[in-house]
Amino acid sequence: MSNNFIKLVKLLKQNNLSISVAESCTGGNLSALLTSSSGSSTYFDRGFITYSNQAKIDMLGVTLETLDEFGAVSEQTARQMVDGVINNSRSDIGVSITGIAGPTGGTKNKPVGMVCFGFCILGKCFTTTKTFDGSREQVVAASVEFVVATLINGL
Repeated sequence: MSNNFIKLVKLLKQNNLSISVAESCTGGNLSALLTSSSGSSTYFDRGFITYSNQAKIDMLGVTLETLDEFGAVSEQTARQMVDGVINNSRSDIGVSITGIAGPTGGTKNKPVGMVCFGFCILGKCFTTTKTFDGSREQVVAASVEFVVATLINGL
């Protein structure tokens, strides 16, 4: 467990905050990390693994129009995903992750390693995009680490 993760858990517990997440390219790795410490049920509410576009539509309310116009890997989709997390949970914090972990699937406009994030932290919502280098596993790990750091900075 990283020091940042320990710091995040401490912040969540001290402030009596709950978190729910929606993951695509990370395939549950963020949920696994968030539930890896004893007592995680005090702050972790639920995780949505919405790998397919249909899952994003069915579970989170992402619109077909958004997926058609911007694609699954876009800040627009990340925003609708995190909105779906907040609307389908009772959490104080929502996070969404959608991206291209690789090694295949990238394009010139959306290269391997491009990951879009949605955050809603105590009612303040925003999106951002990062591009990470490395293998599939490294992109997934970097995405999870980025979420942890962003949450610490946002709390």
